[in-house]
Amino acid sequence: MCLDYERAKIEQLRKRYPEGTRICLDEMDGEPQMLAGLKGKVFHVDDAGQIHVEWENGSTLALVPGVDQFHKTGGPEKKKEVPSR
Repeated sequence: MCLDYERAKIEQLRKRYPEGTRICLDEMDGEPQMLAGLKGKVFHVDDAGQIHVEWENGSTLALVPGVDQFHKTGGPEKKKEVPSR
């Protein structure tokens, strides 16, 4: 039962933070290079529920929900379809 709960929680994270979702960092303890206000884009939510982000400072540190403080600033960008000729 507990395993099902964890899977459901991770699926909720994947739906809430799909690839391309824009994130703003509020606080990440123990990482001095990760300053409040740093922005990035989600590229993956792993099986442990960590949100992997490509940060504007070049880092790819993952966010840990419930530990790190962050908020969404935008959803994933929609890809424009190019009409065929």
